[in-house]
Amino acid sequence: MGNTMNNGASQGLPMDFSGKRVLVTGGASGIGAAIAEFFAGQGAVVCASDLNPAPDLPGRKMLRGDVSSEADVVRITAQAVAHMGGIDILVNNAGMLEPASRTVKQPAATWQRTLDVNLTGTWLMCKAVGAQMLEQGRGAIVNIASIYGLGGGPGIAAYTASKAGVIMLTRSLACEWAQKGIRVNGVAPAIIRTPPLDAMTREGRLDATTLERRTPMGRLGYPVEVAQAVAFLASDWASYVTGTTLPVDGGWTAFGADGDASRG
Repeated sequence: MGNTMNNGASQGLPMDFSGKRVLVTGGASGIGAAIAEFFAGQGAVVCASDLNPAPDLPGRKMLRGDVSSEADVVRITAQAVAHMGGIDILVNNAGMLEPASRTVKQPAATWQRTLDVNLTGTWLMCKAVGAQMLEQGRGAIVNIASIYGLGGGPGIAAYTASKAGVIMLTRSLACEWAQKGIRVNGVAPAIIRTPPLDAMTREGRLDATTLERRTPMGRLGYPVEVAQAVAFLASDWASYVTGTTLPVDGGWTAFGADGDASRG
């Protein structure tokens, strides 16, 4: 797999996306930025959308838009097609996590906004870009779900419900488009080490050590490790894979229990 970086991720995965046209939502920071950067580094032309887009970078054009708005989604898709000449790969990464709250205390507006972004936004993007992919007769879609779409979490009912919906949407679209040349898969990351997470750890709002001990691999994941999984599912290496959601979680879901996984 090549040399191992100090963040635990391999840089030696030989993938060539030269000439591929990739659209990543939520691509200005965190996991989305890592996905956009990875594809660009493998030769792809990349457009990345976000509510607050960063400046354009080599090989990456930033677009502004809200995936929960159908008008914005139509515009983002049209702009990406105009810039790249089409879309071969769509990565639906845009999402939000509501503030932790017991269900009886959670405002209905918070529930609705979470579903609008995480689930409806993914559906709207699949609908708009899927239409373009159907015209060209090929394409690959990767939806970013979560381990909390595979198992519940207290205080985040809207997030878990929305991510479970993303997993089932992935399966449904995979079945619908399988014979149209379009594959649809998902990735379910665990808690990934991003700048906001590191800040929460420093401020004492999150105990990263407990999370690491709960993870059989003994550490949290890095954004590039999610990006590599996304790239695999979008690549020809996964040409017979559709309708699956791949956990990228260091064994979190395999452990299947609360407590300390470090004891072996």
